[in-house]
Amino acid sequence: MATPFEVHWSRDQIDKVLSQVRAYEFPPAPEGGGWAYGCDVDFLKALCAYWTDGFDVGAAQANLNRFPQFTATIEDLDIHFVHVVGEAKGKRPLLITHGWPGSHFEFWESIEPLAFPSRHGGDPADAFDLVIPSLPGFGFSGKPRRPLGQRATARIFNTLMTRELGYETYLAQGGDWGGLVTSWLGLDHGAHAKAIHLNMIGLRPAGPPQTPEEIAWITGFGAQMDLWGAYFRLQASKPQSVAWLGANNPVGQAAWILERFHDWADLSEKSFEQVFSRDQLLTNLMIYVMTGSFTTGAWYYRAMLEEGGAVLAEGQRCETPTAFANFPGESIYKPPPRSWADRAYNITRWSEMPRGGHFAAMEEPGLFVEDVRDWAREPPSP
Repeated sequence: MATPFEVHWSRDQIDKVLSQVRAYEFPPAPEGGGWAYGCDVDFLKALCAYWTDGFDVGAAQANLNRFPQFTATIEDLDIHFVHVVGEAKGKRPLLITHGWPGSHFEFWESIEPLAFPSRHGGDPADAFDLVIPSLPGFGFSGKPRRPLGQRATARIFNTLMTRELGYETYLAQGGDWGGLVTSWLGLDHGAHAKAIHLNMIGLRPAGPPQTPEEIAWITGFGAQMDLWGAYFRLQASKPQSVAWLGANNPVGQAAWILERFHDWADLSEKSFEQVFSRDQLLTNLMIYVMTGSFTTGAWYYRAMLEEGGAVLAEGQRCETPTAFANFPGESIYKPPPRSWADRAYNITRWSEMPRGGHFAAMEEPGLFVEDVRDWAREPPSP
């Protein structure tokens, strides 16, 4: 039984965080280093000043309570989710899953046009019922006692959709960790998840790369991980180490998270400040700070390894019809060649987007909505 939920942060909780931000003593930063050494010190100082003296936390809470949200207990874990019954009136359920260091808030600007297209100049026939959960250990979902991974999350989310909400079949979308959760939904729960849409490829086929293009891609990916992937290796190996550093340190959490938003966004046409507003960045950040999910969010990386990783067994393939949207500003997780993806998935649609990066729905909500609508209009291939 789902229980209605609202975000409520007490004045004492808010004041504690703001006092910690005000009291933070900034360490030395390399002169002229910008973002090359981590979060840019000038940006971080300016954001902290706004956080304490300009950010309207009450308005952020009201914004987070804009859409109906609930919790449901599944496998002894409380799962938080937004549930918007749109113009589809129960007939076109769409499950959307976020990743790290994002949250369910990533999709805020996409909810209205996806659920109520006629309010935004669209066709009511394109409407969805939207279900947007918080991953286990993230945001307002409960915290597992130990790392719980993406395949287990897919099982829990399938139970949410079928048992708790009564959707016998549904569509699913995801990027970042949400892309891997959605991939497991397609592989393990294809009787219910009838088609999936990804903006990051999660599963890998068995065996080595087979073409020069695949070899070049895997080599390039390795080089990118060497350059930018220290966060991944730490969180996948010793996640509690970063938890000790970040606990009760909202500025430290901000620096760790903001660096990812900066490095992974499409900054080819806009500055960082133009891609994301300060209120967007701080609202997403407050979800981590106020719920203590900076720690258990980091566990999610180790959980993937403990589940066995994302490489498929020999002869295994996600046969659920799969669409992929390639947002070209994706930096570290650029998509593999189509031949590689086809060995892991039943790819039925591949869209080359004109712009946008890792946080697709947050960076380019219009393009995200348009591609999801177009995908859902197409009958899934067998």
